[in-house]
Amino acid sequence: MIETILSRDLGTPISLATELITLTIDGSAVTVPAGTSVMRAAALGAINIPKLCATDSLEPFGSCRLCLVEIEGRRGYPASCTTPVEAGMVVRTQSNKLQQLRKGVMELYISDHPLDCLTCPANGNCELQDMAGVTGLREVRYGYDGANHLALKKDESNPYFTFDSSKCIVCNRCVRACEETQGTFALTISGRGFDARVSAGQDETFMASECVSCGACVEACPTATLTEKSIIWLGQAEHKITTTCAYCGVGCSLDAEMKGNQVVRMVPTKTGKANEGHACVKGRFAWGYATHKDRITKPMIRAKITDPWREVSWDEALDYAASEFRRIQAKHGVDAIGGIVSSRCTNEEGYLVQKLVRAAFGNNNVDTCARVCHSPTGYGLKQTLGESAGTQTFKSVEQADVIMVIGANPTDGHPVFASRMKKRLRQGAKLIVIDPRRIDLVKSPHIEAQYHLQLRPGTNVAMVSSLAHVIVSEGLLDEAFIAARCDARAFDQWRAFVLQPENSPEQMAAITGVPAQQVREAARLFAAAGNGAIYYGLGVTEHAQGSTAVMGIANLAMATGNIGRDGVGVNPLRGQNNVQGSCDIGSFPHELPGYRHVSDSTVRMQFEAAWGVELQAEPGLRIPNMFEAALDGSFMGLYCQGEDIVQSDPNTQHVTAALAAMECIVVQDIFLNETAKYAHVLLPGSSFLEKDGTFTNAERRISRVRKVMPPQAGYADWEVTVALSNRLGYPMTYTHPSEIMDEIARLTPTFAGVSYARLDQMGSLQWPVNDLAPDGTPTMHMDAFVRGKGRFIITQYVATDEKVTKKYPLILTTGRILSQYNVGAQTRRTENVRWHAEDRLEIHPHDAEERGIEDGAWVGIHSRAGETVLRAQVTERMQPGVVYTTFHFPESGANVITTENSDWATNCPEYKVTAVQVMPVQQQSAWQLEYATFNEEQLKLADTAAAL
Repeated sequence: MIETILSRDLGTPISLATELITLTIDGSAVTVPAGTSVMRAAALGAINIPKLCATDSLEPFGSCRLCLVEIEGRRGYPASCTTPVEAGMVVRTQSNKLQQLRKGVMELYISDHPLDCLTCPANGNCELQDMAGVTGLREVRYGYDGANHLALKKDESNPYFTFDSSKCIVCNRCVRACEETQGTFALTISGRGFDARVSAGQDETFMASECVSCGACVEACPTATLTEKSIIWLGQAEHKITTTCAYCGVGCSLDAEMKGNQVVRMVPTKTGKANEGHACVKGRFAWGYATHKDRITKPMIRAKITDPWREVSWDEALDYAASEFRRIQAKHGVDAIGGIVSSRCTNEEGYLVQKLVRAAFGNNNVDTCARVCHSPTGYGLKQTLGESAGTQTFKSVEQADVIMVIGANPTDGHPVFASRMKKRLRQGAKLIVIDPRRIDLVKSPHIEAQYHLQLRPGTNVAMVSSLAHVIVSEGLLDEAFIAARCDARAFDQWRAFVLQPENSPEQMAAITGVPAQQVREAARLFAAAGNGAIYYGLGVTEHAQGSTAVMGIANLAMATGNIGRDGVGVNPLRGQNNVQGSCDIGSFPHELPGYRHVSDSTVRMQFEAAWGVELQAEPGLRIPNMFEAALDGSFMGLYCQGEDIVQSDPNTQHVTAALAAMECIVVQDIFLNETAKYAHVLLPGSSFLEKDGTFTNAERRISRVRKVMPPQAGYADWEVTVALSNRLGYPMTYTHPSEIMDEIARLTPTFAGVSYARLDQMGSLQWPVNDLAPDGTPTMHMDAFVRGKGRFIITQYVATDEKVTKKYPLILTTGRILSQYNVGAQTRRTENVRWHAEDRLEIHPHDAEERGIEDGAWVGIHSRAGETVLRAQVTERMQPGVVYTTFHFPESGANVITTENSDWATNCPEYKVTAVQVMPVQQQSAWQLEYATFNEEQLKLADTAAAL
């Protein structure tokens, strides 16, 4: 019953008031919270009032005049959507007069609307059509004589949806959705009266406007004015299956609307707790890669990477992979092979890969892409707070008074969360941005950061220490919180450290490049906040001092008492859909599931008893160690599921040299990615639409992934791992991913209460889920830290080894862009390339002018690791001395120039600090020319296999 109510549109948003009001609607008593609209109260009482402009995802607007009601003691006919309930109010929703008024309003709408319902793409899902039926409209007296809007042309510029203004009833829902839900303010109402029409920007096309194609306007539209092109082509769906988005770490819940096994469209689930009915251009529209012609659907093998691929049966491919792994171990030893867990695959699939490595390979040589993104988060938060994860829900930001964003670009990397954050900022929360680049959050419609601390790349620790210096020296500490919740000795040592003069903003200004007064004012603002929340990303972790910076952030939160309640916390914004989950389920070489060290004999014995094998007590190789071991001849075999380490890991030429030195690489993926071009066995992977399982997002939320279509290659990824393990002599007998989750729950205390039945019942669960928290833990560290007392840690700033010189005078930093995702394997195979078709190098006008670089010109970027060529984008987003690029296209070679410098604690690469020189060029780099030749050869070798 609750789910049914939640999935219905109740007309206006929920009221959070605790006071209850009782009124009478159509003779029935209804009790609702104060502030509830009459429309919503009626809907909760199972009385549906006609509406067009109202929806419970937007604030009431009161323009359509269909929801009129009669209220005893009041004159006229008030709109129920904008009328709040009052105690004792008596409301009538049906009368002859109301019927006459509503029918008259509908008649006016229809008089300027095409009557092509039978061929209209919204037929069967049109609120205007529904309301015509509800109001009993049977004829339209006015006809089409005189002025009308029927001849207005469609805007087909957007690749995913069409805008047909002739069908627009100017209800304003799309405009309000763009403002309230997305926060882009790209749509407006142009003109007045009869001339009023919805327009994008200043009467621009949607593609030329500021529209970010999140789909909120399409979802809000009650007619066919805004319609997905997939709906126009395929027609209305027959059924839907709720699943979880496979892009970023927000973990949006989506309804896959289906016709048989074909996806018609993806719609954000209204009841999804991570996204609450919103999505972005990737999750909403960029799912076509799942059926792209480039999909690998048949297993292939070859002896050398210069050989043509040979398509074989699953049995032959798996037998060959298993025999090669056993041959290598017999020749080079048990530790000569290993595996990489994907942060894009499910928890269950990742769990099986690490189990395969430990139980079937017999070693701990397993790692995950979290090594190269958020491993410092795991280390830093474990040391200070006691748990390797963020502390809050995304919804918690709605209670924040001051928001500090460090090294993250939410509008591009985590757009649905960014929309939630921007809404809170528009309500009055203050914003501090710490970033070398002027990201959109610094200033965008109705939002402006109070402080943008535009530090030099690589100086996060210096900045955090100077903020702490101000908080301590000016008496802004939360002494009561510290005394009650934190380790006194550690705090005293930390306080003495941050009070040292060299940590003052004045001294640190020479390092960070940020004026001391700005730092002092920002520190005061954060410390004085009722609720101060910190959100950070890869701009914190991907540094030589990434772990140190994470610990410094935790220090700030503890020092100001901003832990353990809504609106505060330390919140890492995870990059990929299951980075958190891949870490949770034991994919690091030193940890078993639940972040328990392999050297712990008690924990190890528990897994040995469950798995029936003896496990190694020493940690295995991390990804960088695997490369080094491959080059020295001791690591010769790799099972890589769902990761593209050639494109995503630093110093590409070093990575490819290591892969070329191996004797057998088994890649399991949906495309012939850059790593697969070095493989000897290519096992077809399955997309998120083709499997059951779970993802865990950045707020520790475990959500169901549900199969909506059969795997194109016949098997889901977990089934392939099971089959490989069986051939290696270690039996796995799972018949469904739910059984794998049951095993995870039995062996992992934080997952103890997780099951598919509970997930289906609750929608999602945030770990820890156990006897103490059977419904999960939305907020961590509420009464005590997981480790007991919070531990302050000294964060001494140590400059990176990567220094600017006369030869390399600029600092390169990297990041993502909204329309593309990670290595781009998925989004490059969708219409998202219309927004971002190549990686570009952003450079400040001063640096460009000094080098004779014009906007759009080709430039060579040289580093100590390598050289590549990109097109320049001259922009004041950058500060002088700093350049920036994305890494979504393999031919760009962004990671050809990043070095192997890494975090001192975790080996997370220092992607964000690379010393470079940038100069105009006329041709591609030597690496790019070599890559083009190699890529062409590998594609031909794959095409040969398909043709055989």
